[in-house]
Formats: sequence, structure tokens, C-alpha cells
Amino acid sequence: MALTDETAVPDYASLLRLDGRGVVVLGAGQGIGRQAAHACAALGARVACIDAAPDRAESVAAEVGGVAFAADVTDRAAVDRVLGEAAAALGRMDAMIDIIGMPKYIPILDLTDEDWDFQFDLSLRQAFYAMRAAGRIMRASGGGAMAFVSSISGTTGAPRHAPYGAAKAGLDSLVRSAGNELARHGIRVNAAAPGLTWTPRISASLDAEALAPALKSIPLRRPGQPADIAGTLLFLISDLSAYITGQTIIVDGGATTGFPIALGAGPGVKRPAG
Repeated sequence: MALTDETAVPDYASLLRLDGRGVVVLGAGQGIGRQAAHACAALGARVACIDAAPDRAESVAAEVGGVAFAADVTDRAAVDRVLGEAAAALGRMDAMIDIIGMPKYIPILDLTDEDWDFQFDLSLRQAFYAMRAAGRIMRASGGGAMAFVSSISGTTGAPRHAPYGAAKAGLDSLVRSAGNELARHGIRVNAAAPGLTWTPRISASLDAEALAPALKSIPLRRPGQPADIAGTLLFLISDLSAYITGQTIIVDGGATTGFPIALGAGPGVKRPAG
């Protein structure tokens, strides 16, 4: 006789909803940040849009019916201030999304100390500042969720942008540690690691000729779109991911799934029969 599964079936659609929740998006002014702000607002969240450029923050906030703030998020005092102001404006902070980071392409032997510091300040130190400030706010209010944008550059090698890769690898480690430590406060911490993503900055720097070889390394044969990453971030702060913390989810169209050594089809390569 077959056993009867009497486990309750949740309302999966409602688990994705963010109705009434306060969500703060750092780097909301364009690209992934703008899409993340729209995704959260579409699912019922009240959104605070934070960007270094006041006009971009205000523009996206107007699009999603949110509130705008400007801050230099590499400055600890500015991060503490703006996250406190954002939480106050929203009434509470239930989730924070941090998409900030930008690689500079420079060979290792040509790197300056300033190049190294720039990447670690922007991609790792600011994430720590935001995590600490948001974590303190969420701990006081009973919990929440954080989602950071990492990169596959922190998982693979990062030729010509080694400091960025090293900083993102550090971010992945920080996310793992925070996921463990902050769970006791009801706070989940995760990250999404994009591959090649067609953000406004990338689309302005790559033409079709430069893009073609990159697409050959992506099984889905297209670059990611900012909405692809925003959808993952939305999942990570929603209750659909309630049992996930300390993880980095790769969102790269399959780029990191391939065998790293390319094998041709010449006479020296034997193919199995059948």
C-alpha cells in the first residue's frame, strides 16, 4: 500500500511576495540594481534606492514609487548613516541587496597599489560595511535577508582583473561566514555570482566583434541580462529561499560548467564508438 503524504503544501506564489516589506538596494541607479528595485517593488516591497549619483537614485525611486538616497558606500560613516536613514524612511529594513562592484582590466605586473585598493574598497570593504550596518538594524528588528552580487571572477581565475577576482572571492567567503554567524539572529546572507552580463557599462565597452568569442564560451549562447541577476536576488531575499544561507549561486548561462581544456576533433582525439 502506498504511503499517503500528508505534508502541508505551502502557497508557493505567496512565498515570493514581499508585501509590506522594506527593501534597501545599494547601487540601484542602473543595470542590475535598477532591475532589482523593480523586481522587489513588483512583488509588493517598499524600496529605498541608494546610489552614488543622486539623479540616478531619484530616477529609479520615481519609477518604483520608492525613496532615494545618495552616498559614497566606500565610506563607513556614510554607509552607517544612509542605511539608518533608509530603514527609518521605510519603517523597517527586511532585506538589503548590494550590487556594487566594478572591475578594472590591468595586467598583474602593471597594477599599482592604488588599483588594488580600489578593487578591495569597492568590491569587498563596502560590502562588509553594508553587511555590518544592515545586520545590526535587522538584529534589532528580529531578522531579515541580505543578497550580494559577487562574480564568477571570484570562482575561476580572473586574468587581467585579478584584484577584482580576489575581492569577489573574499566576498564569497564573507557571505559564508556571515550566513553562519547571523543565522542565530534570523538573518540570512547569500550572493549571486554573474558571468558576462549585459549591463549599461558592459554594453558600452563591448561591440559585436568583441562579444562573439565570449558567447562561444557560454552554453546558452547569450550574455546575461540585468533582469536575470535581479530575479536571482529576488529569490534570495524571498521566503522561497528560507532554508538557504551562506551560499553563492552562479548565474552565468553555464559558462563555468565546461571542461577547462579545449579538445579539438582532429585525428589525435579518439571518439567513443556508438
